[in-house]
Amino acid sequence: MNLQVTEKKVGGVERLLQVEVPADLVKQAEDKAVRRYASTARLPGFRPGKAPPAMIRQRFAEAIRQETVDSLIQEAYKQVVGDGDVKLAAQPHVHDVKFAEGQPLTFELHLEVHPEVVLPRTQGFRVTRSVRPVTDDSVQEQIDAVREQHATWAPLDGRPLEQDMVTVTLATAEDDGTIPEGREYRIILGGGQAIPGIEELIMTLAPGETAERPVRWPDDFPDAAQRSKTKVVRVTLTEVKRKSLPDLDDAFAREVGEFETVAALRQAIRDDLESAATREADAEVRQKLIDEIIGANPFEVPPSWVTQMVSAYLQAYQVPESEAEAFTGRFRSLAERQVRRDLVIDTLAEREKLGATESELDDRVAELASRRGTDAGKLYASLQKAGRLKEIERSITEDKVFRWLLAQNTVE
Repeated sequence: MNLQVTEKKVGGVERLLQVEVPADLVKQAEDKAVRRYASTARLPGFRPGKAPPAMIRQRFAEAIRQETVDSLIQEAYKQVVGDGDVKLAAQPHVHDVKFAEGQPLTFELHLEVHPEVVLPRTQGFRVTRSVRPVTDDSVQEQIDAVREQHATWAPLDGRPLEQDMVTVTLATAEDDGTIPEGREYRIILGGGQAIPGIEELIMTLAPGETAERPVRWPDDFPDAAQRSKTKVVRVTLTEVKRKSLPDLDDAFAREVGEFETVAALRQAIRDDLESAATREADAEVRQKLIDEIIGANPFEVPPSWVTQMVSAYLQAYQVPESEAEAFTGRFRSLAERQVRRDLVIDTLAEREKLGATESELDDRVAELASRRGTDAGKLYASLQKAGRLKEIERSITEDKVFRWLLAQNTVE
């Protein structure tokens, strides 16, 4: 196909091409579409395939036009992309299609291509490694959290206090002053689940009592239309429960795990926190090295890859559609950073031949099986079925890349 292609934007990862298909080729494609419709069309007074072309053009004008445009764009796209050594990063987009009778077909083709990541400098960087200290207070916070998880709630006859759990039937007056039937709620007082005025009203009641009084909505209430309004609220307190934490003794330590004493429990928690702090420090060093390499070796990334990463975040965190736009604005820079990180790792793994081998993958699966007390072959088959082997392979590759980087650079 004899096309006229004008490069409107070249270089980098985005290309914009102006494509023109000559009028004679447009007519050939249109005639072909007419013949196809004529061969199958059923029109009154004509046998299939015998209707005059002029009548076919008139009857199926819009469909013929669309088929002509689609077929020409598809053929032109194959030729434009196939003519060059183009490695596409995403599906191309067609814009500004212009097609008039007897005229050439013109359109813009927006391409994103794989970035050229060379990384000439990967050595000689200095990064610092800092390990978050594990204090007695941080250990105690974890122990308190474990006690919270094993807390019990006991019914109470008196008036509730903050941190008590209450079951209430709550109704708020309408604009005309009528109070509808109430709805039941379970609230932990002081936890921000209800506005302060309603919590204060609840704390004046004993189980079985009902109270009704005006309550002012806060000035910073999420629903702007309700801010600073005063409405009559009716509350019936059904039940009060107070939380009781288990004693911190050896019996508790044995209950939560295989620990004979509280001291053993404390030591296990400290060990876990220290292991987590070490992993965080290692991850921080890795990211610092990546940042140094990116800073010394600038390269572009396809916007569509960043968009795909944001979409993965949206799905992973199950972000509601109503919050997707704000989430994207906050996390797009983080997504771009992740894309750059992946490109650096992929480039080094390929260049330095650091990709995970089958033997290394087998060893990693065998290690996991040993920890879980299961058969390595069964675990491999299970991971393969779940599509998890790629994750393990990626983890091995990253470990090898960062070991190589750590040998080329200085960590203080």
